[in-house]
Amino acid sequence: MLFCKQMENKTVGILGCGWFGLPFAKALLQSGYKVKGSTTNADKLRALEELGIVPYQINLNGTGELPAAFFKVDVLFVNVPPRAKSEDVSTYPEKLKAVVQAAEGKVKQVVFISSTGIFEDGNFEVDENTTPQPDTEAGKALLAAEEVFRENNKFVTTIIRFAGLIGPSRNLGKFFAGRNEVPNGKAPVNLIALQDCIGICLQLLKTKAFGGIYHAVMPQHPTRNEFYTALCEASGMEKPIFKEELLSSKKINSVNVADKLAYTFEVGDWFEWMKTASL
Repeated sequence: MLFCKQMENKTVGILGCGWFGLPFAKALLQSGYKVKGSTTNADKLRALEELGIVPYQINLNGTGELPAAFFKVDVLFVNVPPRAKSEDVSTYPEKLKAVVQAAEGKVKQVVFISSTGIFEDGNFEVDENTTPQPDTEAGKALLAAEEVFRENNKFVTTIIRFAGLIGPSRNLGKFFAGRNEVPNGKAPVNLIALQDCIGICLQLLKTKAFGGIYHAVMPQHPTRNEFYTALCEASGMEKPIFKEELLSSKKINSVNVADKLAYTFEVGDWFEWMKTASL
């Protein structure tokens, strides 16, 4: 209760109330924060308001000015990943420059939600101390976007790189169910469940450990064969058949989530989690 009382006058902005942003907003409200949230869809504004979120319609593809009132918050979470299938990812960093300009002078702490997809494959292990050298257009765009925020000295930037996302309405097993000769069966998986995405962000706010880079990734890394075979079986899907091979891959580790945030993952074991997860 003390934590809630301390936070009751703090306002958090979430640019992008989607799969992660909306449940995160709900968790913030339950923890005593005031929340401003954005959506690109005007039809969703009322739903946000009914939850207790101060709603804004913000579309970074538009040409108008971003609403200044949205950015007057204590902490701003920027959660707008590039959409590779619907736009040229090379324009992604440029769109975020508008966010940076709108945030200047209005907020002191900005948290940019990035992705561990920023790292190239190379059959190695990486953590927050590893410098990314992306070899894909999406990875290069993510790195450029991170720099857009980190280069600005008008606020403090924190980077949280989410690993592959799994949770409600995001059952990754459907991409493998019933398939044969699936390549790279020995490669490690780098994933995080929704509740731990939320938990890490709440812990950041609680500890005020701003200014660093955090890899939000579950420490357990079973192989693709082990994980997706078990997930399909637990979900009632036809099991896939993987090739027992290790091609290009990477293992994403985190040192800062444990050392700087002292965060304990809610999902402690993937295989136990599968038995009861709502996907």
